[in-house]
Amino acid sequence: MISIVIIGLGNIGTHLYKAFNSADGFTVSQLYNRTQNKLNAFPKALNSTTDLSKLIEADVYIIATSDDSIDTISSALPFTNKLVVHTSGSVPIHALANKNRKGSFYPLQTFSNDTPINFKEVPICIEAQNTSDLLVLQNLAEKLSNKVFHITSEQRKSMHLAAVFANNFTNHMYYIAEQICKENNVPFTILSPLLKETAQKLDSLSPYNAQTGPAKRNDIGTIDRHLKELTNTSYKEIYTAISKSITNTYEKKL
Repeated sequence: MISIVIIGLGNIGTHLYKAFNSADGFTVSQLYNRTQNKLNAFPKALNSTTDLSKLIEADVYIIATSDDSIDTISSALPFTNKLVVHTSGSVPIHALANKNRKGSFYPLQTFSNDTPINFKEVPICIEAQNTSDLLVLQNLAEKLSNKVFHITSEQRKSMHLAAVFANNFTNHMYYIAEQICKENNVPFTILSPLLKETAQKLDSLSPYNAQTGPAKRNDIGTIDRHLKELTNTSYKEIYTAISKSITNTYEKKL
């Protein structure tokens, strides 16, 4: 039985606890969080602490805190020569303190506390400094997911950048679309079939071949009308920049 301590109970840490708690072959021995309020949501019988000096013995310590705090927290851990991993997509494993063995355990997914996640479908990217630790992480990952990848820090950094474009920026576009709908008394839900089709067709088409719209056609008239309709300066700038990028991508085909 592999014992795990989860350090940090934000969205990722909370979902990891739920996933590990419902899987076989390992146990979450302890939870750490900087403040007590997050710990109150977990079973009282579970060992928990707000004091890093009180972390107990375990096989793997998973730091699931903000990127900027990983170095500080790993340096403050009260032990040496343990397997310590972080869950960040953009932080290399060398950011972890040298006193422990280093690795990463990165679930490539967007996490919100109130939204259930099927971990079997979540790609988990692992990395470690030595083969034995990598095998431990692979064992953990394979208990949770059907999609496990050995990814270097450099690959993970690039993959995280791609994920920001594909998820974070896309979601912000949804937000802008929602604001435009609200301003014009149109229900945002009317766009739901379009959003689903946009995502689903990427199962059979590349993003390049799936692109549609006025910018791809270089439809200047429609683009100008849209820009006149937009009253928010930031939205105008975003619309202009993305339209230019799309037009430049397809200009040889026009």
